Amino acid sequence: MIKNGRIRQSLAYWCLNATDWQWDIHKVCETARSLGCRSVELSPPELWPVVREYRLENAIALNGMPDPVFAKGLNNLAHHEEIIVRTKNMIDQCAEAGVPNVIAFTGYKWRDPFDPQSGEIPRAEGAANTAKGLRALGDYGTTRGVTVCLEQLNTRDDSHSMKGHPGYQGDDIDYCADIVRQAGSARVKLLFDIYHVAIMNGDVIRRLRQYRDLIGHIHTAGVPGRGELGGHQEIHYPSVMRTLVEIGYQGYVGQEFIPTRDPVEGLAEAVDLCDV
Repeated sequence: MIKNGRIRQSLAYWCLNATDWQWDIHKVCETARSLGCRSVELSPPELWPVVREYRLENAIALNGMPDPVFAKGLNNLAHHEEIIVRTKNMIDQCAEAGVPNVIAFTGYKWRDPFDPQSGEIPRAEGAANTAKGLRALGDYGTTRGVTVCLEQLNTRDDSHSMKGHPGYQGDDIDYCADIVRQAGSARVKLLFDIYHVAIMNGDVIRRLRQYRDLIGHIHTAGVPGRGELGGHQEIHYPSVMRTLVEIGYQGYVGQEFIPTRDPVEGLAEAVDLCDV
């Protein structure tokens, strides 16, 4: 399917396994190969050898925290020890397996991430705490050749646990970019999720240009609904992908939408739209 190849594309394992489709890792890898994608991302470490057997890369991994992985975050110093230990362990596994990136999260805004009545962490405090944690992880990532990517998530969509994340503190791409700058490490970057940015901030193309030097990874999905990338949703992905080429983005674009129809058809359409 891929003809131009100026955008390196990756399939997100969880979207095809942990949703209604329940594809196993072999089905995901076979589909990636058939479409010309070079990576399958966000699978657990025990499946990484299978990904390698298909001669595919793994563009990015989660941080090793238990589900929901984005609940306990670096915005709360009470969680730093656990998160940093778990993320360093994941960085070690990534370094050994040739995985270039690990995701980090601010976490929910509440003192107790599972109790909204526990009080909110002020945004400035949350930013400072997150930057502190990212600085430590960036220093460790530098020794292992692995980059830590802070992800912004939208808080507006409350229709599904994986379409939006009400209560997540890092729901503004400008806020997350400032945190990455505060961290001050070449091994700390932004995970720029086009779906989440479009919902919370909009103006996607301008922000891609604005944060070009901070972006370590890209995710896609259709808005609204986190479905396919076709003409029924509002983002014009070919224009967005041309912007990535224009700004010299060299990382991966992960197809991270939740299929609403035959995944092979939806993935084929998405891969074609992004192959500019």
